[in-house]
Amino acid sequence: MDKVQIHDKIFKKYISESEIGKIVSRLAGELSADYRDLNPIVIPILNGSFVFAADLLRAIDFDPQISFVKYSSYSGTQSTGVVKKLIGFPESVENRHVLLLEDIIESGISMKCTLQQLRDLHPASIRICTFLHKPNLFDGSFPIDYIGKCIPNDFIVGYGLDYNGLGRTLKSVYVIDD
Repeated sequence: MDKVQIHDKIFKKYISESEIGKIVSRLAGELSADYRDLNPIVIPILNGSFVFAADLLRAIDFDPQISFVKYSSYSGTQSTGVVKKLIGFPESVENRHVLLLEDIIESGISMKCTLQQLRDLHPASIRICTFLHKPNLFDGSFPIDYIGKCIPNDFIVGYGLDYNGLGRTLKSVYVIDD
């Protein structure tokens, strides 16, 4: 599908399923090289990262422990600026290498909150892997270790990203068609 309608908005294809596959393969190779011998705990941040995490975790060549956290800061097409913790970290991250998986990092507000809470649990290391990144919005307050693709400040849906709860299961990423 080149265009989709979700609620009141029309979206056009922006990142194809095949390009997504190439991004995931590249990241899986990098993560496999870096984490193969570290016995990490991989923590996807719900809800948005679940599709990316599933594809990425099947493509890596090591078998990590997996746990999930859930934070929310969006309403409609805008961030509220308030981060709500819905599911917190497991207690078992102390002295473990932690890899956070995110669907998209924009301003970094949600990730800053996530990192503050995770550091209090004393992991051996923390790295961040994001499928998409909006560098024009990001304040640079923490390192992003693995970036799938940098994109401009456009509202997107698909491949885990939603618009008011819909669009997550689209196999490609779509951008608002003005």
